[in-house]
Amino acid sequence: MTTTHRHPAVTIAALLSAALSTTTANGQSPATRTGEWSAYGHDAFGSRFSPLTEINRDNVAHLTVVWTYRTGDVDAVTKQATKFEATPLMVDSTLYLSTPFGRAIALDPETGRERWSYDGRADRGGDWGDFASRGVSTWLDAKAPVRAPCRRRIYLGTIDARIIALDARTGLPCRGFGDSGTVHLRSGLHNTPAFTEEYELTSPPAVINGMIVTGSAVADNYRTGAASGEVRAFDARTGKLRWSWDPVPRDSTDSAWRSWRGALAHSTGAANAWSVIAADSARDLAFVPTGSASPDYYGGERLGDNRYANSIVALRASTGKVVWHFQAVHHDLWDYDVASPPALVNIVKDGRIIAVVLQATKSGQLFVLDRDSGKPVFPVEERPVPASTVYGEVASRTQPFNTVIASLSPEGLTNDQVWGPTPADRDACLEQIRGMRNDGIFTPPSLQGTVQRPSNVGGAHWGGVAYDPVRHIVVVPVNTVAAMVQLIPVDQLDHAEQMRNESRLGDQYTRMHGTPYMMRRRILTGPNKMPCTAPPFGKLVAINLETGARAWEVPLGDPANLKPELAALSKTPLGLPNLGGPIVTAGGLIFIAATVDHLLRAFDIETGKELWKGPLPGGGRATPMTYKVGPNGQQYVVVSVGGGDDWGKGDYVVAFALDSARRTHQ
Repeated sequence: MTTTHRHPAVTIAALLSAALSTTTANGQSPATRTGEWSAYGHDAFGSRFSPLTEINRDNVAHLTVVWTYRTGDVDAVTKQATKFEATPLMVDSTLYLSTPFGRAIALDPETGRERWSYDGRADRGGDWGDFASRGVSTWLDAKAPVRAPCRRRIYLGTIDARIIALDARTGLPCRGFGDSGTVHLRSGLHNTPAFTEEYELTSPPAVINGMIVTGSAVADNYRTGAASGEVRAFDARTGKLRWSWDPVPRDSTDSAWRSWRGALAHSTGAANAWSVIAADSARDLAFVPTGSASPDYYGGERLGDNRYANSIVALRASTGKVVWHFQAVHHDLWDYDVASPPALVNIVKDGRIIAVVLQATKSGQLFVLDRDSGKPVFPVEERPVPASTVYGEVASRTQPFNTVIASLSPEGLTNDQVWGPTPADRDACLEQIRGMRNDGIFTPPSLQGTVQRPSNVGGAHWGGVAYDPVRHIVVVPVNTVAAMVQLIPVDQLDHAEQMRNESRLGDQYTRMHGTPYMMRRRILTGPNKMPCTAPPFGKLVAINLETGARAWEVPLGDPANLKPELAALSKTPLGLPNLGGPIVTAGGLIFIAATVDHLLRAFDIETGKELWKGPLPGGGRATPMTYKVGPNGQQYVVVSVGGGDDWGKGDYVVAFALDSARRTHQ
């Protein structure tokens, strides 16, 4: 006999109240605080949901630029393009942001006028792998007197791996923090960086219960024993180290020890957390997204699943001990870092309110995990995947896949799916992949070359997700293009050929020291530089988290905005490869830039219809934010512009708002 379990009556009001009122340990409710944006993802939970409604579906078409600020930081003196990816914070009626050059800036949020700037004098001459800064963090020292210096602090991370604590009112260093205001992250690592650029800091630290918790960015495809990727917590007031956790187990009593096999496995580096860490103060948990162990594309020296790498790991914030972990990719051979920031939200499923972690992945999965246990809320199964043909390599026999939530992006590329705007372009694409291994998703790198889809940029990427707790919809930007990756024995490649092209859109070579191979990879494109995969090349996907079903998906971006003649290439919208995240608002809107066509867009959260697009002075490769400020409580939407690479140079902060005739009071 089947018994039906009846849930207690749950009213709509109760569901909405619970969804909107996750409370921190100090009693604050970040999702319902008036107009502020207090952390990278709006709050420590990273949901990217704003309760503001002044800008809504009825009036968003009337948004206009109200101010533009330029940082003055351009990359003319650097070895490579900088990436202005900062998402500003707005607290205490001040806007705070950072630049790739290691500067922190405070602005008037109504006018964009500079209030102060601090120059951390980051090393601009380095050959940084990802010359970016995604923003700052803030902490209020409730024990300090109201007007005391450094009561409100701004934490600035620099590309050369320092965290600097600044007084939020003046921009002066908090001298009692670390070494005269600075913590140096290269000190005390298990694996010391072999060169300066091997170890960076690109994302702001998380703030939880009087501590700042930080990861790092590691050049993880250069050598087997790369710089180690410890996650560390420092006292928010003094900068004293509170704990350190290494995602590569160094202690044989660790439960993950046996998932790393081989003489050099436990001296492997990386597996670092270069994305944004989420925090739940009430649960005393920090949620850490980790990347691949070194090197990315050959794991013969680190056999086994490599647990804690490529995972979402819940650490006890007070101690750094592992509470649970969920591995998104076993024994990564594809550069499938968990790059997307985790989002801590409440969902309603089967009439129950469940606190979960949303984790999107480069492999195109959206995992929904119970926040207390890490167990999947929507079922996940292990499916067989192709074996490796490379001597010394042993790929995982299975990988985790959702059984209810469909993949966010296409998997694999058959000959029938190869695309080109003309027959000649398609034939050229087919010729490229002829002879490559092409056995679907998770086909390991090979000597003849392997077709990889999703590519190393995703699937879902570091732009992450945004969640509407009222409509129970999560939105995710994804890429659909394919790549090739090849392992080349080091004695078979001329050095001049290695160095010929370092472009992400051309062949990129990396000598993986400690292995017998060099890695070669590129995005698969035809003679006209269009992808060999059918459009859309990038899209925005919405999932209903009550059921796990797709709510809608739409192309994101249009190359015709850059070159009008491209409009005739396809009968369907082309979309564009994208990097950057979305936000959602209670006004029923999604805001996202992310694409290279120099636009900020607004979509209807319920239908995916594009309602508005505003021109930008460059590509907005940053996640936007929104806030309310001023005597009349006006709502603004702000985005940083100048993402580097194909997004173009730029040092702009652009603010949009409604004119007074279009405003409605909240």
